[in-house]
Amino acid sequence: MTTLINKKALVFFPLIFLISDKGEGNEILHASRSPGGLVQLHFPLSSDEYAVLHRDDELTGIKRAINIVRGNGKIATLRDPAPIPKNGFLRLQIHKNFQQTDTDGDGLSDLTEMNSQGLMNPLNPAPVISASMGRINVPNKQTYESLSHRDNFPGSANISEVKFVIYDIHTPSPKLYFANSSRYQYHYTFSRDAVNRYSSNSLFNSHTYFTNSRRRNAAGSIVYHPNYMNPSGQTGIYTVEFWPSDPVAFRFVETSFEMIVSSMPFLDGQIAYHPSSETQKTLYQSEINQYKKSHVAIIDSEELFGNSTYSALNTGECFGTLRLITGTQTMSSRDIVILRNIPNDITHVAGIITEQNQTPLSHINLKAKQNGTPNAYLKNASTDPRIIPLIGQNVRLSIGPDGINIRPASQEETEAYFEKIRPSITSFPKRNLSYDRITKLSNLDFSMSSAFGSKATNLAELNEILPSLSPNGYAIPFYFYDAFMQHNGFYTEAEQMISDSLFQSFPSVRENRLKAFRKKIKDTGILPNWMLNALRDLQNSFPENISIRARSSTNNEDLQGFNGAGLYESYTHYKDEGHFAKTAKQVWAGLWTYRAFEEREFWRIDHLTAAMGILVHQNFQNEIANGVGVTKNIYLPGPGWEGHYVNVQVGENLVTNPDPGSIPEEYVIANLGFESNYEIQYIRNSNQIESGQRILSRDQALRLKNYMNIVHTHFKDLYRGNSNFAMELEFKLVTTGKFIIKQARPWVE
Repeated sequence: MTTLINKKALVFFPLIFLISDKGEGNEILHASRSPGGLVQLHFPLSSDEYAVLHRDDELTGIKRAINIVRGNGKIATLRDPAPIPKNGFLRLQIHKNFQQTDTDGDGLSDLTEMNSQGLMNPLNPAPVISASMGRINVPNKQTYESLSHRDNFPGSANISEVKFVIYDIHTPSPKLYFANSSRYQYHYTFSRDAVNRYSSNSLFNSHTYFTNSRRRNAAGSIVYHPNYMNPSGQTGIYTVEFWPSDPVAFRFVETSFEMIVSSMPFLDGQIAYHPSSETQKTLYQSEINQYKKSHVAIIDSEELFGNSTYSALNTGECFGTLRLITGTQTMSSRDIVILRNIPNDITHVAGIITEQNQTPLSHINLKAKQNGTPNAYLKNASTDPRIIPLIGQNVRLSIGPDGINIRPASQEETEAYFEKIRPSITSFPKRNLSYDRITKLSNLDFSMSSAFGSKATNLAELNEILPSLSPNGYAIPFYFYDAFMQHNGFYTEAEQMISDSLFQSFPSVRENRLKAFRKKIKDTGILPNWMLNALRDLQNSFPENISIRARSSTNNEDLQGFNGAGLYESYTHYKDEGHFAKTAKQVWAGLWTYRAFEEREFWRIDHLTAAMGILVHQNFQNEIANGVGVTKNIYLPGPGWEGHYVNVQVGENLVTNPDPGSIPEEYVIANLGFESNYEIQYIRNSNQIESGQRILSRDQALRLKNYMNIVHTHFKDLYRGNSNFAMELEFKLVTTGKFIIKQARPWVE
């Protein structure tokens, strides 16, 4: 018995059924929508029957079977598993159990395969393999999880993935396999060892990747994003993904998608094809009319990552007092803070939850990475029922890849935690005071960082390898800071302040007294004449119409294992501000910010041997864009897929300290092909430009990539870095179209 249903009618209701070969008792009673919006049919089905649902655009012919159900003498339900309903027809076929019908043409009857549906699949002609190696059917989420492993994808770290391979995809009888992805890291080894197809990696690759004319197979991943929320409030989505540089044509995407949704019946519409790279997006746009006529759901990166309710930027466990920060409250290293907005700077805290999404290269996350501070974005965290009752209490917070876990904690376990994570002895940062003169960057090198700070000497190294792309200027040594502090007796005042019991006991007292101390340094500090003369000569070396940038360069930042991101202040000295001494004192006073003091105090870094140098160069204005990059692919960090991770924003809206609500352009550029084909995968678009536009063109991104390669190679040698070594650099794109690389420091993980 065959029943045809007009799908267009199902979309709008009331339902119109076109029924042929009507069998007694098998009339469709009604149609409805599933909770996920799928079209589903309800009809009586006796225990000696089963039903197969087909879909086609025409009344004639039967395309691929899309669902199957056994009867039990009650009302049966069959869903069209495709998440996108289109005009067309559903064909319902009722079969008797004794008929030995073979819907998928694999030589096994439907009934035989339904009797072992955990392993077999009546809609997939793939031969069965050992369950320990993979499946040809994923009937429920538990099976998906048993096959999955955790991996990194651009925009999603440590996320569940199941690899799939479809063989003979160019024929009318494609065969789908889901690999045990914790056992098989590569599609080829799964093909060779589990399916006994292909003994040659090169032959497998030539049949599977980078070709549509010769393609015989499709290989990809099904990735679960548990914290995606669609417009109707439904959470969780599975994405079908292919290797980013593989240009998979529509006809193969459609077959893959249709087979996967039919073999994962628990999804209820929570699945979409994700063209994750520029190669795939370009191909998708060229075939968009075919996609519009199909049942393939599409999700782009902007929607996928922009509609996430949670993102773990730094996983881990911490203890502390849970606090909701709504304004300018004083925070301490014992606080776990909930932040409604991302601050430009933050003191050392025990844990961080923000209600506004972050990027991995914001100062707040760079500091979290450096300190091992658990850090996550959680939508509506301040109203989360798991969190509200615990505000003001000691808690244990665990930030995992998929969500948070939080519970009350005792004072004893909190104290034990802080005792464990803090160093046991005080460290004294290197401070070389033998260099007593302001020095041109051209006369500095990497070995002189203990006298001028790593920020200054690393810029000097940039001048050496990229002279036209990095600012030239001067470095004021630690000697000047030390002489200034001694000349004014400020070391003695600092020592008395630090030893005061109230200062030690109360964060708010520390914050206020440090603020007053900085004001005294700036307002009353006197420079000896020799220092005034040296700074005046420095100032006069710049043209009168040029403003001067004075940047902090201490002996406890920009180091391997400790970047000190956002701890200290930099200033611009404008031509109408008088003597440069005013700005120099501002920078020196910045050594005593509350956040910098708290950071040093937590790590038991001696405050009195900490020293401030000053990096001085021309100030850049009217930049087209600014950004931060890491000289490795942070999502695929292993060997073989070299690349870089980049955040970039328009104008002077800093990536490291973004304006409230600002989202930068975020992408990975990596060598993902087998012929040095660099692919760009955009994770987020900037919300400061029109939709669909890019801040950096492909040519500019490739040019920046080449500069980053040069920086990486040079500094890896200097730092004697291992295979995990990377540099983090800050850059600007100025109106001439030239890049300026203004800073480079070791990337800390």
